[in-house]
Amino acid sequence: MSLKLAFGGKGGVGKTTVTGLIARTIAALDKERAVIAIDADPVANLAAALGIDETQPITPVAELSDLIAERTGAKPGTMGGFFTLNPKVDDIPDRFSLEKDGVKLLVMGTVQQGGSGCICPESTILKALMNHLVLARNEVVVMDMEAGVEHLGRATSGSVDALVVVVNPGKRSRVAADKIRKLGQDIGIKNIVVLGNRVASEQDKTLIRESMPDYPILGFLPEMDEIIQADRDGTRPFDNPDNIPEEVVRIARKLMALDGSNA
Repeated sequence: MSLKLAFGGKGGVGKTTVTGLIARTIAALDKERAVIAIDADPVANLAAALGIDETQPITPVAELSDLIAERTGAKPGTMGGFFTLNPKVDDIPDRFSLEKDGVKLLVMGTVQQGGSGCICPESTILKALMNHLVLARNEVVVMDMEAGVEHLGRATSGSVDALVVVVNPGKRSRVAADKIRKLGQDIGIKNIVVLGNRVASEQDKTLIRESMPDYPILGFLPEMDEIIQADRDGTRPFDNPDNIPEEVVRIARKLMALDGSNA
């Protein structure tokens, strides 16, 4: 399996929790396959969703100053000048990730200056690393993106099996989904689907369907008391993978069936 999934959504919809649950579920369903979870959101919370001890040092790739300087030939924080645009990155996932229950976490971090499109050593490393993860690794890669898709580029977009836009019931979800879909389409992602989260009733499902009639609906996940409690406690929900709800398992199986199809 070489499955590449990106999850997007505006803040507060439960995107990171969903991303973590899907990554863990895929790892539990197919223990023979490696799963890499990429935290590409500036507000990095995927470690907690995966149950990784946050007291362990997790240095975002964008902050590995010595490594970036070594691989690009330029000091981080600089712009202009000469540096390699094709740095070596294939060892980074194994060297700088943390693993729990078959899921490796890699935190990307953000470029602190120059805007999302800057040409600088940090952005060069991040783009090269994302290209490597999506194009060269024969693994399941699950990406928790920010509201945009800045870490993805045209070179990688054609190999993303799905961009999953997580939404809550309500017409405002349409606005956020439209923005994310446009960003995804602009770089060539073909399969963009909606996942309704925190759905409390059939009326909520109908509201999502009617407000987003031109989106493929991947499915719906209900409001779950355990997730609310885990949020309060700072723990991951459903610590025992055997207790992950069937609704989540069904969504994970649907996504696993997309492997290599880009349809």
